[in-house]
Amino acid sequence: MNQSISMHPCFSHEAHFHYGRIHLPVAPRCNISCKFCDRKYDCVNESRPGVTSKVLDPEEAIERLERALAAEPRLRVVGVAGPGEPLYNKETYETLRLVHDRYPELSLCVSTNGLLAEDRLSDLISCGVTTMTITINAVDFQAAYQIYTDVFVDQQQFPERTDRIRQLLYRQRSGLYRACREGLHVKINTVLIPGINEDQVEKIARMGKYAGATVMNIMPLIPCGKMEQRSAPGREAMQRARALAGKYMPQFLLCRQCRADACGIPGQNKKTV
Repeated sequence: MNQSISMHPCFSHEAHFHYGRIHLPVAPRCNISCKFCDRKYDCVNESRPGVTSKVLDPEEAIERLERALAAEPRLRVVGVAGPGEPLYNKETYETLRLVHDRYPELSLCVSTNGLLAEDRLSDLISCGVTTMTITINAVDFQAAYQIYTDVFVDQQQFPERTDRIRQLLYRQRSGLYRACREGLHVKINTVLIPGINEDQVEKIARMGKYAGATVMNIMPLIPCGKMEQRSAPGREAMQRARALAGKYMPQFLLCRQCRADACGIPGQNKKTV
């Protein structure tokens, strides 16, 4: 196993219990609107994507990283996972370059919705990024239409919401294939939403296999935002989805749906700063 993922606690089951990661929350703006997303509230005891106690500027992020390394020398991965879309924020690239210059031994990772994955891939590689997580919740338009309120691309070129959602699906696929072809290790995240995308899981996994993705992580819906009245999938639904997807791709089973400011060794459930 390549070193960049053998010590990545979000790619490797073994690393999950022995090595740490830190998410630097430097990316506040987002370019899509997911119906299950709500970033208005923050509780120190909640763990879900998009939540942070504070958005940092790049220099503040470096200071936080320095404190984290002093407190937990087993940190191996520095990632940007929000609270918005990392690739849509210039602060992401500034932060990654600073980290790479000062701590070249650390692995760099980004999480993205995939809309800009292909367009910004060369920038990420130049920053030293070696691993990427792309959240793909659908490959078919009808499912995606129920998941995304809107996608913020050129409205003159794509005046209809339907066209903008189709653009997201197209760009996610092309970004996934390009990132894998360029040598990044890619994890596909999929939020399982009962009644909407159960039939999408196997299709996403098949696409990931042929693209060359490394691993897939199916996460249960956290009822929130415009989907706060929906039910999260139960254990059987999660097992069924993972079994279907597992025919095509290895499944990561230990995800904690981390905050945008998570820090520490996930398997020890400890936050160091």
